[in-house]
Amino acid sequence: SLVMSEKTVTVTQIRSKIGAKPKTVGTLRALGLGRIGNTNTLPDRPEIRGMIARVPHLIEVKEN
Repeated sequence: SLVMSEKTVTVTQIRSKIGAKPKTVGTLRALGLGRIGNTNTLPDRPEIRGMIARVPHLIEVKEN
């Protein structure tokens, strides 16, 4: 459950996953993305940060 005091990050997919490696595509899926323009708000945790670090070229990150 997401506690209101927990910081979040909003990730938006800005580039296509076409031509990306399967692992990269899986990382996008894990972040709740899949199409350009998709946005998802996630808790700001190390494991989420790690996923973000794997696909910086496909997404845009906004700190909340």
